[in-house]
Amino acid sequence: MQPLLKVYADRRSQPSRAIIIFCRVNRIDFEEVTVDLFKREHLSPQFKKINPMGQVPAIVDGRFRLFESHAILRYLATVFPGVADHWYPADLFTRAKLEAILDWHHSNLRRGAATFILNTVLAPSLGLPSSPQAAKEAEKVLFRSLRLIESMWLKGNAKFLMGNPQLSIADLSLVCEIMQLEVLSDSERDRILGPHERIRSWVQNVKKATSPHFDEVHELILKAKTRTAAKLGSELSKDLKIASKL
Repeated sequence: MQPLLKVYADRRSQPSRAIIIFCRVNRIDFEEVTVDLFKREHLSPQFKKINPMGQVPAIVDGRFRLFESHAILRYLATVFPGVADHWYPADLFTRAKLEAILDWHHSNLRRGAATFILNTVLAPSLGLPSSPQAAKEAEKVLFRSLRLIESMWLKGNAKFLMGNPQLSIADLSLVCEIMQLEVLSDSERDRILGPHERIRSWVQNVKKATSPHFDEVHELILKAKTRTAAKLGSELSKDLKIASKL
């Protein structure tokens, strides 16, 4: 009997969610091992034996260990039987174009979205220092990335990236990144995504294609948004009470 695949992840992490959803949709039997980022478990000596970089996600498949979400998605799509070709096409030309999107993702969409979220929501809610200047620069990268996705890979009535009729690991990876914007207030999220109708339709297409797993795996993010809103609302209420006494 083959050892069970272990997926080390925190569902607050965009790439962690992509790995979990992929495994669920493709009926890959796995054990989800939670590594709590807020408790800094990713920096523990135990986890660093799994991933010396101290980041999630990571996997252990028997004696084989692997980190970096894109590499993990490629591995899972290639090694596990029953994964449909559209996830990571065997055709080398199609695969090369998909690889280009994945390579672009980390230094563009992820850099913009993750840095913006960190400096506007996460750092303040965790009591960590934030940089308005970093948030401003990240917002520019994020806006530019969203425009490029629409103009390059979601032309016309494209259902998925590159006009493909079915989704790929690139679709899943990028949409999970965009879903991180759900931790923002509704007005702030709508300010960013509102002008991008094709991206909003694409997100819904990916949700539908991976249902019900997509919504279930993103539950923690939506709950985090509710808690953050409540905390900010409480702080605003205190500020107003103080101001009323001045």
